[in-house]
This record gives sequence, structure tokens and C-alpha cells, in this order.
Amino acid sequence: MELPPPGPRGIPTLLARLVDDSALFPPGEAAMPDALASYLEHRSGEYAGVQGVFLCPASRLAEMITELIKIRPKEPLPLSLIIDTGLGGVPKAISIVESREELLSLRMVEMPAPSDVDEVWLERVSEFVPEDVIRVVEPRRGVGWLDGVRKVIEHGSWPKIRCGGVSSENFPSVDEVADFFAVVSSTPGASFKATNSLHRAVRHTDPETGFEHHGFLNMLVAAGRSLSGGDVREALASTDGEQLAEEVKQLSEEAAKAVRSLFACYASGTFHESISDLQGLGLL
Repeated sequence: MELPPPGPRGIPTLLARLVDDSALFPPGEAAMPDALASYLEHRSGEYAGVQGVFLCPASRLAEMITELIKIRPKEPLPLSLIIDTGLGGVPKAISIVESREELLSLRMVEMPAPSDVDEVWLERVSEFVPEDVIRVVEPRRGVGWLDGVRKVIEHGSWPKIRCGGVSSENFPSVDEVADFFAVVSSTPGASFKATNSLHRAVRHTDPETGFEHHGFLNMLVAAGRSLSGGDVREALASTDGEQLAEEVKQLSEEAAKAVRSLFACYASGTFHESISDLQGLGLL
């Protein structure tokens, strides 16, 4: 993952470009003008270095471009294109983005995998997406899904793990996430992305739904432990924010880079909650 210097305010390496913006997606489903305005405001704010790319479905490309023409951003919008139009629609969507290079900078293309994570399908993904653009593929969690994760890595893409959603079935267990870490961390040079319900730093129970949410700080600690032979499951299950924060504070610069090379980024519908939690834990 590209980790450019985040700016004069000095964002720690562990947090640089960590949080991608998924405001357009459930549960927030922000209107396009609001989502873009908020993203660009954060992009020029005090914690701009923590912010990653803007996520937009391929089916809403024209709408986004229309709004950007009105806004006239100072520099191209760093974009992750979410393919919701099928694999066959990828070349056209990428062509549209590339024709608007004054407005858009394509960094990432993300898509769900078919149920069997077919290798021919993965080869087509590699053919359709330019080499300088990160490919992110989400295998469906279920029987044999870790084999799908391995295939995604073998074909040069990042696997994506969905950590929540609108129903309890969308939330993987601690054991499932730990097994995912074991597969990805055992492959030298492999990276992954996480998405959904990770806007808070520490594992917690949502008072409205009763769902147990994973925390992105738990994931960072788990990544560190998976690389050093530590207890990954304990890191994922912990609700002790201070202890987790203290552990990442002890990471060397080299270790922090290794952690982020593995756990590249996560998508969140709200940027301010992630920042607020990091501030509260003394990490920003």
C-alpha cells in the first residue's frame, strides 16, 4: 500500500492512509454531494494523513463525475472503484475514470468474488485492471472460503474481509478473523483490506443492535501479533483500549511498516469517529 508522507503535521506510520471513505454505502448511504464535500474537507484538515481513498460504486460513476465538475477539486480525487456491475463492466468503468484524469486518480478496484473463486475469473480480473492499480477481491465467507483467500493472494490481488453489516451473519467470529490472519500473514508480501462496521477503534457491543463489533485497533494489534507469533485471538477479542493502544505505541517504525504492509486499510462510513477514538487513546 502506498504510504506517502502524510504532511507537516506528522501522522504516525501506523495510521497513515488507514481509513478509506465509504460514506456512500450502508448504513450511512450519504448523498453524493455530501459525501464528496465531507471527504474533501477531511482531505485538507488536520488529520488528512489518516484518510485514504474515496469509494464509489461503478454504477454511480457518472453521478460522481458530474458533482466533481461542479466542485472543481484542486487535485484529482484518490478513488477506489467498487464493481457492482459485474466483471464484464470493469473495462468500461476504468476507461471512464481514465478519461477524467483531471478529476480522478484510480488507486484501487474492488469486487466480490464468485462463490467458488474461480481461477479463470481471477485471471480476467488481472487482465482488466491496470498493473499500477491495486486489485481487491472479497471471497464469500463460508465453507472453504479460506481456500478462496489463498487463490486471491496467489493471483496478485488483496483479499478483503467483511467485518460487519446489517445482520448478525455479516459479523465474522474472532476465530474466523484469526484464521483469515493466519492465511494472509503466512504468505510473504501479502496485504489485505477490511470493510464494514470498523469505524470504532476497540471491540464493543452496539447498544442499539446488540451486535459485537470488531475494532480497527484490535485488527492492527492482531496484525502485529500474527507477524511475531503472538496471540492473535486475544488481540481480536480484547475490549481493553488502553492496553491495545499501549501495545501499538511500543511498535518500532519497522514493525509499524510491517503491520501496515499486512493490514493495508479499512473502509469506514464515518471518519470523525475513528479520529475521535484515536485521539481518546492518545494515538494522535
